[in-house]
Amino acid sequence: MAGRVVIVGAGMGGLASAVRLAAAGYGVTVVDKLTEVGGKARQIAVDGRAIDAGPTVFTLRDVFDELFALAGRQLDDYVSVRQASVLARHAWGPEAQLDLYADPLRSEAAIGDFAGAAAARGYRAFRTEAARIYGVLENSMLRAGKVSWPGPLMWRIGLSRMGDLLAIRPYESLWKVLGEHFADQRLRQLFARYSTYCGSSPFATPATLMLIAHVEAQGVWLIDGGMTALANALQRIAEEQGARFRLGHAVERIEITGGRASGVILANGERIGAEAVIVNADPAALGDGAFGADAARAVPRVKVRSRSLSALVWLAHARTSGAPLARHNVFFSRDYPREFAELAGGGPPADPSVYVCAQDRDGGFASSNGRERLQVIVNAPANGDSHAYTTEERERCTMAMRRSLARCGLELEDPLPHTLLTPNDFAALLPSTGGAIYGRASHGWAASFLRQGTRTRIPGLYCAGGSTHPGAGVPMAALSGRLAAMQTARDLASMRQFHPAAMPGGMSMRSATTESTG
Repeated sequence: MAGRVVIVGAGMGGLASAVRLAAAGYGVTVVDKLTEVGGKARQIAVDGRAIDAGPTVFTLRDVFDELFALAGRQLDDYVSVRQASVLARHAWGPEAQLDLYADPLRSEAAIGDFAGAAAARGYRAFRTEAARIYGVLENSMLRAGKVSWPGPLMWRIGLSRMGDLLAIRPYESLWKVLGEHFADQRLRQLFARYSTYCGSSPFATPATLMLIAHVEAQGVWLIDGGMTALANALQRIAEEQGARFRLGHAVERIEITGGRASGVILANGERIGAEAVIVNADPAALGDGAFGADAARAVPRVKVRSRSLSALVWLAHARTSGAPLARHNVFFSRDYPREFAELAGGGPPADPSVYVCAQDRDGGFASSNGRERLQVIVNAPANGDSHAYTTEERERCTMAMRRSLARCGLELEDPLPHTLLTPNDFAALLPSTGGAIYGRASHGWAASFLRQGTRTRIPGLYCAGGSTHPGAGVPMAALSGRLAAMQTARDLASMRQFHPAAMPGGMSMRSATTESTG
């Protein structure tokens, strides 16, 4: 056995690390306080139906194809995946709707029909610029380890390509640069929405985030069973490679011996020894001491003002009428600057933009009969640890959401069979974050350099997950797991070369009450 590794947290980053390390021959134990794998990728039952309560957009399929291949498996053998023909449907009113398609030429034609020939040309130029930014950063930053300042990034890109560093436009806001491409404010609003994929404001994020549009344009994929099915598949192949899962067991503290991580202590007092520990949790929890005072020095504490957005999430099993739904739908507010100003002011917007994932739609346009599963999201501030959302406020937010949808032509069943998750619920799920779903906000040119990287200040202790480098989202979390596994393997190999003595501690057997659920 190559070495013992404990992974704290069975989210996408932790699962990706587990598959890679187990396939490479390491003894891997994954511990999670929840009884199911997936982390934020979870389901909650409403009206007897399981509804995805976490991420719903699946892009960069190649990240997972590679991960499964490392274990000698194929993604399609474990989950049913198909490409969506419609990326998303967007609406500003009953007569103002626009679809973006997997075929970029079809999207260009749709934009031309919606806003005129100049808008179609603007989209073509925008798409070209977004692709260039992605091309510059894909291998130098997104799929590579974090750098803490621009100099090393420049070396990765290449000194002969100085123009490429400037081309990523880190010093201009996304909102400003979109104005260069789109005179129609609706289109500016549409493409500014990609900043919310990492829980940030388009008025404060760098234009570099245009690359998200290119990621989505490469393909949006639909998974039968949602992200939970993907998480369960990763658990299965990790176990097939020998990884063990201890679900329903909270980690009380990370053990530090001789200045390096040496295992974890569970809430029941049990010790699991290891030569390395990967934490798949928000770094804010680590820095705040949620895993013990000794481990708290591993990372800087995250300031409240640096938090990304949280959300109000309605999980509903309901009938809809009016505007036809695709799988992914966005209904925009009338005043985007005001919406984000209200969020910055610490309250949910009075006239919000609303995302609706119609989970029973297959990407086509056929109406469903009867009720369907819906995930409805409105951005909210990450104040779940300082503000209690009262029944009255929850009802007020629900009415604001319904008004926005009705203004755009979509009516929801009334009364609405639903469960509402607030920043209070996300703060409970994600300790020390206030409910910030995406970690640190991507505001300012230095945001990418400030995000927590794989390595920490404590040898043998690593970070993974959507709140660490390279960023938020399912594929990015998996890439963080890739980076954590690779760094762990390199460091353990180096430690054996120069320090051949064995580490103390053993591997615990799996509890009969915590068998895997994959």
